[in-house]
Amino acid sequence: MTEITEKARIGAPAIDGFTEEGENLSPANPDNSPLAGASAKSHSHGGGVGVPDSSRAGRLTSYKVEDFPVLTGREEDWRFTPLKWLRGLHTQALTGAAPSVAVTGPEGAERPAGIIVETVGRDDARIGSAGIPEDRVSAAAWEAFSEATVVTIPAEASIETAVGISVTGSSKDPSAQHIVIVAEKFSKAVVVLDHKGSGTVSQNVEIDVQDGAELTVVSVQEWDDDAVHASSQQAKVGRDAKFKHVVVSLGGDLVRVTPSARLKQTGSDVEMFGLYFADAGQHLEQRLFVDHAVPNCKSRVLYKGALQGENAHTVWVGDVLIRKEAEGTDSYEANRNLVLSDGARADSVPNLEIETGLIDGAGHASTTGRFDDEHLFYLMARGIDEKTARRLVVRGFLNEIIQQIKVPALEERLTEAVERELAAGNF
Repeated sequence: MTEITEKARIGAPAIDGFTEEGENLSPANPDNSPLAGASAKSHSHGGGVGVPDSSRAGRLTSYKVEDFPVLTGREEDWRFTPLKWLRGLHTQALTGAAPSVAVTGPEGAERPAGIIVETVGRDDARIGSAGIPEDRVSAAAWEAFSEATVVTIPAEASIETAVGISVTGSSKDPSAQHIVIVAEKFSKAVVVLDHKGSGTVSQNVEIDVQDGAELTVVSVQEWDDDAVHASSQQAKVGRDAKFKHVVVSLGGDLVRVTPSARLKQTGSDVEMFGLYFADAGQHLEQRLFVDHAVPNCKSRVLYKGALQGENAHTVWVGDVLIRKEAEGTDSYEANRNLVLSDGARADSVPNLEIETGLIDGAGHASTTGRFDDEHLFYLMARGIDEKTARRLVVRGFLNEIIQQIKVPALEERLTEAVERELAAGNF
């Protein structure tokens, strides 16, 4: 078991095949591009200057795809991603049919009363309220979408039944999609983004958690085996608001989810959880960002992954930025990976950037390894055969994340999905 509890040193001597951020680990990416330098561009909206591969405090953001350099695989944000698997999301016009969107209750039941669902054009004022694209694929989707789905939880409404946003793909042509979720002041709700079917889609999801609201967003990626999905999910969190974000990635050929939470008002409280289970030849990538920009906010991050089979590959990168204004911050992030077979690879990179010493606490940790022999011995000493004991360990390991969802029907479905993953691997 390998435990990493501090950030790697920047500025080490140059080594072939490495950048200052680390090794270029995707064999499907070319090896001939510079980092940053002349690629710095002005923002297309909001002013300022961003620099690719810089500190997260100065990362380039733009609504225009042309402001981002052509991807090579040497960029910090893309060094783990096999670009050839993106099926043109980074190089082609996204003119394919976007996945369909339906808003319902859990498991297709009637939509909860009080929820407002709208299909709007690009000029709607709520579009662009929660985030700006931070990479070329996200910007391409921003330029390409023609209409967006906006789901609003009205002010002071408490929605007891989970709101389901069913996203169903049917075309392999590269496409773009835009979804906006607004939790108005002092509202309370759980929203489940449920991705199924087949597709090649770049998706932007904006989440506006207004003052005093409590919102949980669960994003489930249970695509068919041939799907390619890149999803930027950006949240803006208001004063004394509580936001929980849960990512569950199980299906798809390549799935890359990049959630971010920006704490812009004091008293914000953010929890970010993730579960992923990769099989042979599957690439599941999670890159998250927590931006503490104001004093007295709290964040907790925990992602857990399991992987099995030849060339199963998972990536987790967690960036936490505590700006100089963010005194009194309390933050911690952790990633745990369980490797179930030979030939699988888990990459885990926790990054913590602190610009002020006046904080309540901050830390990070990363663990990647095989089974804990003590756990297996404990179970087998009580008459449980080794195969069953191993499955019990995996179930217990991942169930901590499933329990954070608090939607019984979805928790049961995901538990069954984990069982199918274990059975498929003959584990």
